[in-house]
Amino acid sequence: MLRRVNGTALIIAALVATLGALAFPVWSYADRSGTAEADLNASSVATQWGPLSATDRDFLVKVRLAGLWELPAGQQAIERAPSEGVKLAGDHLVVGHTDLDRRARDVAAKLGVELPNQPTGQQQGWLRELTAASGQEYEQKFANLLRAAHGKVFALIAQVRHTTRNSLIRQLASDANQTVLDHITMLERTGFVDFDGLAREAAGASTAGPSGPPVPSGAGVPQVPVPVTPSGDQSFTSRPVPPTMAPLPQP
Repeated sequence: MLRRVNGTALIIAALVATLGALAFPVWSYADRSGTAEADLNASSVATQWGPLSATDRDFLVKVRLAGLWELPAGQQAIERAPSEGVKLAGDHLVVGHTDLDRRARDVAAKLGVELPNQPTGQQQGWLRELTAASGQEYEQKFANLLRAAHGKVFALIAQVRHTTRNSLIRQLASDANQTVLDHITMLERTGFVDFDGLAREAAGASTAGPSGPPVPSGAGVPQVPVPVTPSGDQSFTSRPVPPTMAPLPQP
């Protein structure tokens, strides 16, 4: 009797294993439409430089659009701004976007992506707003409109640089990162950027609550963190990247 039970159990186990083996290929090639990977593949086209996704194409268009309104805004600042700091920021915008636009057009031509030739309606509205202002009001509007726009595209650049599978887009994202960071730095150095306003705008657009360490209590001195330093006696040939701005102000 025991032998019969054991034999039956072995037969059942073998049948389960066989059914599992037969079912696995079916599961492996099952329709996965609607998944993130399927959406990514459906929106991508093959190129000799790697897949070109919808996000990649959107990035190319946004780089082009940025130049279409920020370059003339920079030219206007050079001509109309009372202060040298705003004029210098305008100069950086003109030079940076002239170069970045050339790179974007070259990449778009190789990848077959159509680019716009006019700024968006919103961007044209910003240019009209700047044209209507003068004096310090003009400088404040210039610094804050341009700083907000650069901050938003900065996030897209980081996403594209991180996720793109296309080598041309990856290089353009690296170039755009340097250009946009330079522009952000120069705009902030004008002294007209409203950082509280930028923070409020970002908080209003956020859908997730902030996270991080608890709020400092002000009671006592916080524990001094241990420096991150290499161990052993290795030698290193690289050097730290120089800071992009002046040293932090002392309290």
